[in-house]
Amino acid sequence: MTTGLQLADFAAALTHAGHPAPSDLTTWNGSEPGQRFAVYRNNVVVSLIEALATRFPVTEALVGTEFFRAMARVYCTDHPPRSVIMARYGDDFPEFVRSFAPAASLPYLADVAALEALRTTAYHAADAVSLRPEAFAAYPAERLSDLVVTLHPSLHILRSHYAIVSLWGAHHGHGDLADVIPDRAEDALVLRPDDEVIILKLAPGIAEALARLQQGQPLGAVAEAVSATCRDFDPVALFHLLLTSGAVTAMTLGGEAP
Repeated sequence: MTTGLQLADFAAALTHAGHPAPSDLTTWNGSEPGQRFAVYRNNVVVSLIEALATRFPVTEALVGTEFFRAMARVYCTDHPPRSVIMARYGDDFPEFVRSFAPAASLPYLADVAALEALRTTAYHAADAVSLRPEAFAAYPAERLSDLVVTLHPSLHILRSHYAIVSLWGAHHGHGDLADVIPDRAEDALVLRPDDEVIILKLAPGIAEALARLQQGQPLGAVAEAVSATCRDFDPVALFHLLLTSGAVTAMTLGGEAP
């Protein structure tokens, strides 16, 4: 009978090259079990590295395949999968990158990885039907400030001190990488209103506004609060984003039941 301890030892041996192979292993053809297990271990680690490369292609492109695979191998050693859903493997990879000393010369790398992780998260988020722009026309103009909106469950906001959207976009044919200034702060919107995930660079103040809307604050109160702290915030730009991006799935007037 296999115990939990035995399974834990087996799992640890799969990702740690220095961990001895389970002592009770046997092979059907009489070959040395340790050598066969080493091959199996390598196949498992390679598969995990490939999973990370699939989820973080821009992160890999920024450092090169050799560096990325070496970094990913270190990550895999101490971060084995905790779920059978491999699409979620690497959720904490961005934080690992942030603390990975050899990558310290690229301070934006962790935030780019975080953006790529959110892209996968958004892709697998719950489905929801986005409201069409004309839905806003059902409310009189003088009451628009009282609107409380429900944002799409796939919507995520990432604020960074670095040009993460431009870096990501340049690796997907949107702009020239040579023109990107990495140290220029950018806020990102990650959203899947339909079948495809979109990543947008947000204008000043929009990220804070969206975060407030997620908390259930009315549109007018949000615009007033953000305008007080961000002089470049444009409420019209926020409203245009809500109208055209598919970010809104429901709305009510403040004080009404949803």
